[in-house]
Amino acid sequence: MDSFEILKIAANALNEKKARELNAVKVTELTVLTEYFLIATATSSTHVHALADEVEEKLKEQGVTPHHIEGRTSGWLVLDYGSVIVNIFSRDQREFYNLDKMWSDGESVELSGILDNVEED
Repeated sequence: MDSFEILKIAANALNEKKARELNAVKVTELTVLTEYFLIATATSSTHVHALADEVEEKLKEQGVTPHHIEGRTSGWLVLDYGSVIVNIFSRDQREFYNLDKMWSDGESVELSGILDNVEED
């Protein structure tokens, strides 16, 4: 499965579970770490874990498992799928680490074109 398909499945999983402020950035021109960062905000620590579980489940159904998961006990959970890194933050953690700004030189991915059901905040 290519990286864009992984991104699409992960973004839809997050959207279905009501993640806030979804943002995807293509960073292939900026780093060799990954192709895409997918960033989402959760409304609580329970929501952080529910979002991560949903992403894991939806990708596992397609035979894709994370290489590594970090932050199970914090307000920032990272699921590393190699070519796609999913970052799920509590609001405070997202504001503190500000990955959106850090990777703002990357190419923004228009998620409305890949999400099955787009909801407005």
